[in-house]
Amino acid sequence: MTNERAIQNSITELFEQWANEPCTEVLAIGAHGSKRRYFRLKGLKHNCIAAFNDDRRENDAFLYYSAFFKQKNLPVPEIYAVGNDHLTYLQQDLGDQTLFNYIYDKKRSGGGFDVEAINLYRRVIEDLIRFQTECRDIDFDKAYPRSAFDEQSIQWDLNYFKYYFLKPAEIPFDEQLIEDDFKNFLNYLLSADTSYFMYRDFQPRNIMLTATGELYYIDYQGGRRGAAQYDLASLLFSARSDMPDPIRRELLTYYMSQRGFDKGQRQQFESYYWAYVLVRIMQAMGAYGYRGYFEHKDHFVKSLPLAISNLRKVTESVTLPVELPHLSQVWQAIANKQQVFGQEAAPQASECLTVRVSSFSYKRGIPNDPSGNGGGFVFDCRALPNPGRYEQYRAYTGKDKPVIDFLEKEEPVARFLNNAKNLVAQSIEKYLERHFTSLAVNFGCTGGQHRSVYCAEKIAQFIQQNYDCNVIIKHIEQEL
Repeated sequence: MTNERAIQNSITELFEQWANEPCTEVLAIGAHGSKRRYFRLKGLKHNCIAAFNDDRRENDAFLYYSAFFKQKNLPVPEIYAVGNDHLTYLQQDLGDQTLFNYIYDKKRSGGGFDVEAINLYRRVIEDLIRFQTECRDIDFDKAYPRSAFDEQSIQWDLNYFKYYFLKPAEIPFDEQLIEDDFKNFLNYLLSADTSYFMYRDFQPRNIMLTATGELYYIDYQGGRRGAAQYDLASLLFSARSDMPDPIRRELLTYYMSQRGFDKGQRQQFESYYWAYVLVRIMQAMGAYGYRGYFEHKDHFVKSLPLAISNLRKVTESVTLPVELPHLSQVWQAIANKQQVFGQEAAPQASECLTVRVSSFSYKRGIPNDPSGNGGGFVFDCRALPNPGRYEQYRAYTGKDKPVIDFLEKEEPVARFLNNAKNLVAQSIEKYLERHFTSLAVNFGCTGGQHRSVYCAEKIAQFIQQNYDCNVIIKHIEQEL
C-alpha cells in the first residue's frame, strides 16, 4: 500500500511536469464507494483532478475508454497526463456538482423532480444512447475485469446479493433452489441483445453537471459489452435518488422513443428491462450490504430501505416471462421485511455522522458543541480580507453575492478554505470509518457576518457534495 506522502508527491510531481508550474494546493476529494483516491490540484494558471489507483489494469481500461470516447465526441473528462507507472493520472476538473447533488438540493428546497430535472434526465438518456450505440466497435479486450456482462459477471452479482445481503439480513433461502433459479434467470437475461457498450455504473453520482449546464460522464472503467437495459435501469432505479415511479415510466418511454422502437420492439425491450432492473437492484443491495455490514460504513446501510422499496414495487407490478419460484419467494420475504428494515435502518441513520457547521462572532465567544462530545474545529477567519471594512458591503452577509464575489477574488481566502477542507476531510473519513456520530466545525470572525458565514457555507457545501453524512449549518449571529 502506497502511503499518503508518496501519493501526494507522485501527483504533485506529475502536475508540475504537465503544467510547468508549481502545485500550490492539494485537496483530497471523497470518492464514496471507490478505493481510488482523488485530489483537486491547483497552480497559479492550471488546475485539474488527480487520481491514484494501485490497480493498473483498471486504470488502463479507464484511459483507453477515455481516448475512445473523445474520438466519438462523447462528453468525458480530458486526460492531461499519465504517470509512468500508470497508477496516477490527471484529468479535467469538472467541478463538484453531480446529477445526484443537483436532485438532492432540489428535494431539500422543495423542488424535486420538476420539469427542469426531467428535461435534464432526458439529455442524459440521449447521451446514454450514444454511449451504447456508437461504442459497439470499442475493443472490449481492454475491458476490466471482464470483456462482457456475461454469465460469469452476472453470477458474481447474484452471489454478491446472496452472501452480502441475504445471509447477513437473515433472509431464509434454500441454497440449491436459489442456484437453480439463478441459472434460469441468467439464461433469460443473456437471451437479450447484449451487443451494446454497457457503462456498468451509469448512475447519478457519475454524471457531472457544470456551472454552464454541460453534462459530463465519469467512472466508466468497469464498462464492457452487455445489454442496453442495464444502464437505463441503473440510472432510473438509483436508490438514493428515489425517483417517483411515474417519472421512471415517462423516462423509460422517452428512451424507447429516442431509439425509434416500434410497438413490438418496445414490448421486447421492456420485458428484458424489468429483468435487468431486478438484477441491478440485487447487485446494489449486495453492495450496500457489503459496505454496511462488513466494512461498517453506516451511510451505505441507509440506502437499503430504498433499494428494498424498489424491489417490492417491481416484483408487485411486473411478471417476468421466466419461472423463478424460489427467487420469487425470497423477493417476497424481503418485501415482507421492508418495515423491519426501515425500523432497523432508522437508528443507524440517526447514528451516522452529523457535522455541525457554524459561523460565530468572537465578541460572543466560541459556540458550545450541543452533542456534548467537545472537540472539533475552530477556524479563525479574522486574518482574511474583511469586506466589513467597506461601506458597500456592510448591509450584506457572507451568503450574499457582493460579499461572495469580494472574497472569491482574494487568494488568501481560497488558500485558507483549501487548508480547512483538507483538515475537515481527513477527520470525516476517519470518523465515518470509526462510526463516530458528531463533528463540530466552527468559523469565527469579528462580527460573525461576512467571512465566517462565507467560509461556513463553503465548507458545508463541500461536505454535502463529497460525503454521505448529515450536515447542519447554523449562522449564530444571523439567528439572534
